[in-house]
Amino acid sequence: MPGNFDVQYVARLARIALTPAEQEKFGAQLSHILGYIEKLNQLDVAGIEPTAHTVPLVNVARPDEVRPSLTNEEALRNAPAKANGLFVVPKIVE
Repeated sequence: MPGNFDVQYVARLARIALTPAEQEKFGAQLSHILGYIEKLNQLDVAGIEPTAHTVPLVNVARPDEVRPSLTNEEALRNAPAKANGLFVVPKIVE
């Protein structure tokens, strides 16, 4: 079974153990996938620019600019514990 060889090879690369039933199942699935890829290889893509994404990506982050923010006192106003202008939190490192 040529499909089993491919599945065994891929399973070995992925370091996973497959039962004979899983090899049979995944071999059939791999065969279908490779058949579909072969259909895609028959398409004429001359003149089509390679892309990493199907839709254009844009950066949605806002520009980095100075804006008004909270003062230290405002930020610490509701803190359950504070000292020397800092939040006091429980120690978690032993």
